[in-house]
Amino acid sequence: MLFEIVLFLLDVVVGLISGACLLRMYMQAQRVPFGNPVGQLVFALSDWIVMPLRKIVPAKGRWDKSSLLAALLLQFAQVLLIWLLLGAKSTALALPWLAFCGLLKVILSGMVGILLVFVILSWVQPYSPIYGVLQRLSDPLVAPIRKVVPLIGNVDFSSLIALIILQVLLMVLNYVQAGGLVTIAGLVGH
Repeated sequence: MLFEIVLFLLDVVVGLISGACLLRMYMQAQRVPFGNPVGQLVFALSDWIVMPLRKIVPAKGRWDKSSLLAALLLQFAQVLLIWLLLGAKSTALALPWLAFCGLLKVILSGMVGILLVFVILSWVQPYSPIYGVLQRLSDPLVAPIRKVVPLIGNVDFSSLIALIILQVLLMVLNYVQAGGLVTIAGLVGH
């Protein structure tokens, strides 16, 4: 039971910080100003790892590669630590795969979180200062769906459809991740 608690806490901390790094990259790509409470939180959680990486991977273009690298390094550190806690009985070949899958899970879970908070705020507090930020972040996810799915009874179901698609992608990712682990384990067993 203690091991599960440690794994849970590690997952929460690494997920939160790597999610902040990814949100930083996404907010910069969407040109969302960082003067709002969300932006200030993102900077507070990610500056310590992103800024040193900027010296190695300078910012160019729309996408901040140092933020992406920071999130990937955090995911790799997490799987490495778990591997070491388990006694390093299995092969280390699976670690990059697990880190990549962990990064994809954080991305998809972050998109789900953005959409959920956006939808809830649109119902209860559409004039909140964070509403505009969340609208700009969720619009690229729902805009393609809005082009295909019309309003039904003056209700926009694009966010619900996007949430369903993201959940399906998370299920597929879990399946692919498990299949990759079985393949890696099979290669090592021979």
